[in-house]
Amino acid sequence: QVQLVESGGGLVQPGGSLRLSCAASGFTFNSYVMNWYREAPGKERELVASITGGGGILNYADSVKGRFTISRDNAKNTVYLQMNSLKPEDTAVYYCNAASARSFRPLYWGQGTQVTVSS
Repeated sequence: QVQLVESGGGLVQPGGSLRLSCAASGFTFNSYVMNWYREAPGKERELVASITGGGGILNYADSVKGRFTISRDNAKNTVYLQMNSLKPEDTAVYYCNAASARSFRPLYWGQGTQVTVSS
């Protein structure tokens, strides 16, 4: 059974940092592109960052470049999102996603973790 379980969300002040984790099971983790998406109230789900099975960075959304870092540990079947210099506009539910390495089609989703940036 495929599972993606996010953790690490919470409430943080502007300028602060959080590290999100996503633990994967039930599939061959290192064969999949891993993505972080986010969805803010009233907005469409947005792709934040992507990383290949081997750890190569595919892309970052322009809004997070220079502040967020995606990484993965294939030995632990875990992908991370380090978020620094957080802004109120980063407030959203963050979702972990596993995608096909051939088509990049999103296949598996986690349940999401809430990140709130507020003073």
